Amino acid sequence: RNILVAEDNDLNREIITEILRQFGADVVTAENGEEAVGVFLSSQPYSVDAVLMDMQMPVMDGCQASEAIRALEREDAASVPIIAVTANVSPEDIARTARAGIDDHISKPINSEMLKQTLIKLIGECERNRRTSGQEEV
Repeated sequence: RNILVAEDNDLNREIITEILRQFGADVVTAENGEEAVGVFLSSQPYSVDAVLMDMQMPVMDGCQASEAIRALEREDAASVPIIAVTANVSPEDIARTARAGIDDHISKPINSEMLKQTLIKLIGECERNRRTSGQEEV
């Protein structure tokens, strides 16, 4: 699996990357939301299996970056699982992320088992939806 991690804090980015690599994932990182959108845009369609998006980043925050990814003119932009990685899980925060097209939340500090289960669930749902709608993986 290929996971895009958007996180501005070096230590947090290292921790998330290490957790994902222990799961056997390949990881591409971005240091802010704008960079995350660029990384996603420059990737091949369907080559990013999920995005872990920090919510509070410079240049473009996680909600803005998620909205920008969802608005891209490519097949996988609307369906790639985007998971908010945040300490802010109030009902208002969750509503804002839902409006931005974010699929789920993982709270900080990260529980690696919860992260793994969330990724398995969302990536599996995305693949099932793609098969039933007739979209082919590249």
